[in-house]
Amino acid sequence: MAVALAAVLCLPAAYSQTIKVGAARIERYAPLLVGKRVALLSNHTGMVDGRHTLDVMLDHGINVTTIFSPEHGFRGNADAGEKVKGSVDAATGIPIASLYDGKKGMPSAATMGEFDVIVTDLQDVGVRYYTYYITMMRLMNAAAAYGKEFVVLDRPNPNGMYVDGPVLDMKYKSGVGALPIPVVHGMTLGELALMIDGEGWLDGGKRLGSRLTVIPCEGYTHSSRYGLPVAPSPNLKSMLAVYLYPSTCYFEGTVISLGRGTGHPFEIYGHPAMKGCTYTFTPQSMDGAKNPPLKDKLCHGRDLTGLDPEAVIAAGVDLGYVIDAYRRMGIGDKFFTSFFELLVGDGQVRRMIEEGKSAAEIKATWRADVEAFKVRRRPYLLYKE
Repeated sequence: MAVALAAVLCLPAAYSQTIKVGAARIERYAPLLVGKRVALLSNHTGMVDGRHTLDVMLDHGINVTTIFSPEHGFRGNADAGEKVKGSVDAATGIPIASLYDGKKGMPSAATMGEFDVIVTDLQDVGVRYYTYYITMMRLMNAAAAYGKEFVVLDRPNPNGMYVDGPVLDMKYKSGVGALPIPVVHGMTLGELALMIDGEGWLDGGKRLGSRLTVIPCEGYTHSSRYGLPVAPSPNLKSMLAVYLYPSTCYFEGTVISLGRGTGHPFEIYGHPAMKGCTYTFTPQSMDGAKNPPLKDKLCHGRDLTGLDPEAVIAAGVDLGYVIDAYRRMGIGDKFFTSFFELLVGDGQVRRMIEEGKSAAEIKATWRADVEAFKVRRRPYLLYKE
């Protein structure tokens, strides 16, 4: 195998595993690739029935000359934000070009000269600050600039059943937010690629047009409950964490620990000085969280692991957790860091929290923008809502 399997999520029986991902539809995409030099953007999530898409391609005579890797690296074991150097895949000898090595811009002309078509196979989680779509867009820009073909092997969006959160104010554009889309956009990577191209969001308004192909999933709709067979990144260790991620990741822009360095990141939160809490935890160094916030400090906080996943989904983006921690800490604006605005993508949310607004009142301020986005994205949807 070219890639070692990452942690497998434990899935309740209610999740649908009858969906056929784009990467499993070899009969659809092999004819587009045979006889061409192929670059594959993928990582540990690019699995088909226990085998990596890279191995499936090679078995079908597809000439993969280059591997691109996103945040967390090709094997998915690097920390969030950690720079990952290029390397060589030990099993195949194919060079791996990291797109999360701290360098900005597109790959070098020499790298771009090694292939004719780029194939993307990544398991996204459908949240604006989850960086896989930004990496995909970076390669779409490169493909448009160099006249390459671009193929997306689509996978379900586990948060694809709703749209919520503020639309990114582009003055907060960053490495954790690159498009004017809500926090939870409700689209697959394939749909988002079509929207990026169709809306002219590539550099200079360039278009891939007919050079962009999406191989859709079978049996998927936006109301599907799709359990991820592999953890998409080191700190999303359960489906509940995936569902809470749009609401608890904002703690990254505060003084609060969201559980990195524990067994339940994004499912717990706390701080040594948080008042009125009986639950405690201590972040420690571990794989995927080498130096977590508040490392080795006893934190008092809340345990969300017992929440009903369907209730979490129904709540959508819920700022109630951040508001709870803000009030319990009692330190005013010192609660936040500048990273908070980059995550939420809006300059007013912090102010409304400090003014004492409720989560429901704050959610109401972005409702009209969410409805407008849903209309804007409609031409690009491949699956029933």
